[in-house]
Amino acid sequence: MHQSLPSLRHPLPHRGLVLLIALAAALVFIAVLSVTLKGRAAVLLLDYGSTHFPYPLTIQNLMWVGFFIGLGELYVRWRSGVHEMKMLKYNFLPEDEVTVLQPRDLGHIRQRIAGQFDGESGFVPSLINLAILQFQASRSVDQAASITNNHLELIAHRVDMRYGIVRFIAWLVPTLGFIGTVYALGASLADAGSSEGELNIKEIARTLGVGFDCTMVALMQSAVLVFLMQLVQETEETAVNLAGDYTLRNLINRLYPG
Repeated sequence: MHQSLPSLRHPLPHRGLVLLIALAAALVFIAVLSVTLKGRAAVLLLDYGSTHFPYPLTIQNLMWVGFFIGLGELYVRWRSGVHEMKMLKYNFLPEDEVTVLQPRDLGHIRQRIAGQFDGESGFVPSLINLAILQFQASRSVDQAASITNNHLELIAHRVDMRYGIVRFIAWLVPTLGFIGTVYALGASLADAGSSEGELNIKEIARTLGVGFDCTMVALMQSAVLVFLMQLVQETEETAVNLAGDYTLRNLINRLYPG
């Protein structure tokens, strides 16, 4: 139990780098679809050959860029959740049924977890470290349990805040879709109002169709983002809950002031 551990922390993917990769992936995705898709599929997904926007600067393509940025953010959060789940398996604390921890044992545990956490990762070692510091200062199990619960709430709040950008993108994508639909409706009415001769029903219908395509694609993208966000966030929140349970069972419940 007293053997020191090498650093188990793995730096999360740099968000700036992930953003650049997501942007590059979106551009490649759009380019591939532009080359491979024809006809109705190209109009539906890309507004290819748009008469209202210079291709590829269409609303559908802007939505794809936002969609890939959201996927990049979710990838960072997924890596974080997987790492935190792995940290639960490193046996920082005794897990048998008989060990009791006295003040003289806690210094060795703190040595084991030194360097295993920072402000972004390491839920379990950070909880252990804070609980030990409080117990060493007060010799009170109740105060150690209280500070553990308070820190656990802060971690849970911090995890929830990290999904703010993904939530915004999941809102932004359908908003762009609705903007595309409203724009198409406005363009159709403008064409109808400015027509001096016979109305071009086919062109008006095509413009309306592109507008509704924007909303349909946006809703599909938003549904995928929200679904993946729920799965990834569940992983991180489960890691938070398990970290708290692990600390309470294997540290707080074993403390003996002596």
